[in-house]
Amino acid sequence: MHGTFPSHPNPPSLTYPTLPFNLPLSQAFQGRHGRAYLFSNVVNITLGPKEDRLLITGLHTVCDIMCSSCSSVLGWKYVTAFEESQKYKEGKYIIEKAKVLKEQDRATNTW
Repeated sequence: MHGTFPSHPNPPSLTYPTLPFNLPLSQAFQGRHGRAYLFSNVVNITLGPKEDRLLITGLHTVCDIMCSSCSSVLGWKYVTAFEESQKYKEGKYIIEKAKVLKEQDRATNTW
């Protein structure tokens, strides 16, 4: 099974494998558009510039991650966590659920 990251009504065919080694580390994160997933590795993305951002869990240095095909913002990468309890996030990625489209939904153009 694969998922696609959409950004517009006819998104490019960008997929990620949902194999056991690529399952989310956590599904309990909050993104800008609702629920989000924490991953240790993602593919087919480009990184935006680093910026300090005040998130629910405190101040972090992050960079937005964009689809390498269509440049849609999918989430962000944690670069630095300033609070000790949040250090486990460093180097990990947030993908927002609202930005993920399953292949079967793509055929009907539902999001």
